[in-house]
Amino acid sequence: MKVLRWIRNTVLLLMALCLCVVGAVVFMGWNMYTRALEALPLDQRVKQVREQESFTSFDELPDTYVDAVIAAEDHRFFDHNGIDPIAIGRAVVNDIKAMSFVEGGSTITQQLAKNLYFSQEKELARKVAEVFMAFHLEANYSKEEILELYVNSIYFGNGCYDVASASQSYFGVEPEQMNESQCTLLAGIPNAPSVYDLTLNPDLAQQRQRQVVEMMVKHEYLTTDEALALLPAA
Repeated sequence: MKVLRWIRNTVLLLMALCLCVVGAVVFMGWNMYTRALEALPLDQRVKQVREQESFTSFDELPDTYVDAVIAAEDHRFFDHNGIDPIAIGRAVVNDIKAMSFVEGGSTITQQLAKNLYFSQEKELARKVAEVFMAFHLEANYSKEEILELYVNSIYFGNGCYDVASASQSYFGVEPEQMNESQCTLLAGIPNAPSVYDLTLNPDLAQQRQRQVVEMMVKHEYLTTDEALALLPAA
């Protein structure tokens, strides 16, 4: 009986410690989120992005590019409220298996929150702040506006920090002029911009393009025949 009591008390103590740690991380994340908004309110930060000389509106984005980004980065984008519990659960399992942060499970909205306000470091408190900011974004902007802000604030490699700079640098065209192959190629680069930079690693960029197209087929944005038609010959 003493052993059972000791086990029970130990389990209860560990649970209490876990709750304290979680509470502390959430508190730190909330503080990080509120301090960020106090320093620069969201509407002002969004205004800064929209005032960029190379800003591209949602209506100027080719449908294929929009579909490719969603398929590659967040295929439940139009269904969630800022976070994707399924993706987070999968990421937690994979991180535990690897004993490291190997997968983030971040939605497009969370990635936008990070790009607008936070560092790229994988810290738990920062991830919590990112979630709070994602909810704030979803409460104040439409999905189209969020996607528009996202593609105007992500890094595409080669010194390009928005979709217009990237399409001009890599293809010599404006975003609305990209063909389907260019759309799917560009959509894959932000996943690892230093790896998939077209000027440095064109072969790797094309491998990533194939992954993007496969995801578009999987999520029914393209048929298999359409996918084969837009990919370069192997």
